[in-house]
Amino acid sequence: MSRSEPGSQTAAPGAVPVLLLLVFLSLIGFGVVIPLLPFFATAFDAAPWQVTLLFSVYSAGQFLGELVWGRLSDRVGRRPILLVTIVGSAIGYLALAFSPGIWIAVLVRFAAGFFSGNMSVIQGYIVDVSPPAKLAGRLGLIGSAFGVGFVVGPALGGLMARPDLGAAGFRPPLILAAVLCVFAIIGILAFVRESRRAGAAAGGRRNPFEALGASLRHPTLSRAFGVIFFGFFASSAMWAVLGLWAEARFGWGPRDVGLVMAGTGIAAATTQGLVAGAFVRRVGEGPTIVIGLVFAAVCLVGMAASPWGWLAAVMLTASVVGHALWQPAGTAIVSHATDPDRQGAVLGAASASGSLARVIGPVFGGALFSGVGPWAPIVFAAVFMLPAAWLGAEAARRARTGAPPA
Repeated sequence: MSRSEPGSQTAAPGAVPVLLLLVFLSLIGFGVVIPLLPFFATAFDAAPWQVTLLFSVYSAGQFLGELVWGRLSDRVGRRPILLVTIVGSAIGYLALAFSPGIWIAVLVRFAAGFFSGNMSVIQGYIVDVSPPAKLAGRLGLIGSAFGVGFVVGPALGGLMARPDLGAAGFRPPLILAAVLCVFAIIGILAFVRESRRAGAAAGGRRNPFEALGASLRHPTLSRAFGVIFFGFFASSAMWAVLGLWAEARFGWGPRDVGLVMAGTGIAAATTQGLVAGAFVRRVGEGPTIVIGLVFAAVCLVGMAASPWGWLAAVMLTASVVGHALWQPAGTAIVSHATDPDRQGAVLGAASASGSLARVIGPVFGGALFSGVGPWAPIVFAAVFMLPAAWLGAEAARRARTGAPPA
């Protein structure tokens, strides 16, 4: 057979939990450095702008990784690419733990981001083994693991770091993350069987950027990619300045911000794990995207205008619920509009658009914070969610017209 229809394979028992562990590890990799940044600055005598590069280069690496790994998984299979990327992630954690200087650390973070850009491979596997009725719900579980990792990553870095030890003080959480990768490797070998049939990926030989270009010319995918880009551009602009905004507005310290971040992570995980799939089945993908993004935008405006810290925290958490609600629906539209043999490549391009947004968004948010005022990134994040909502409705409408798959 030369083609493998989505949902035509079945997942081995334990495969989906292992994939969720991989998503969890990806977010740990992103979040574990948040509380470690002051240690890097002190240990390496680095300027603040050099330290913040550890954020942006990770997302830049993910952007390239999503384009490469998803396409390769269409060609050679999901399982070997999952193994390669998780081994690379483990090495990345260890290399960062023992980096001798800031520029080596920046290079390592870029490489680690590249290997962690395997979300499209995981999503492709879920698409391969999920019947259409269960797809949005299972993609929601991926988002749930995302949310849990967003909570655990910063907590892991903050609780295990030892600032009194200098450069060695940020090694314990990174070494633990590498050990978790080893367990994930064992899980892949034991529970994840290949979901692609032999010969099913002739289209995977195209260059990595071809899927992105073809998707941007497709009537449905171009709009779905716009949803993903603008949605994550808006949210990353807000998250990049959250600590600065909270300190300027309410005098919050790192502990206060950390507790709020934990609450938002739990809210995101609950929404995507328990609510998003059912919401899509009840009202459809397009309305889910519109409702989620408009709700998130309204809550962000309420957050910016909140006179009390507790109300701002409530509005932030509510906005995260809206932001979490639309994501499985957006990914499902991308999957439905994609040829079965090109799921990895196109889902990779979709994830890459989100990674690119997370590279640009923080720069935009920081410029607004410094040049306009602390309120500006929050309000502009809300504004940018509105075109994302419109594009979501358009993507769903175009999908119903039956355009040929990409």
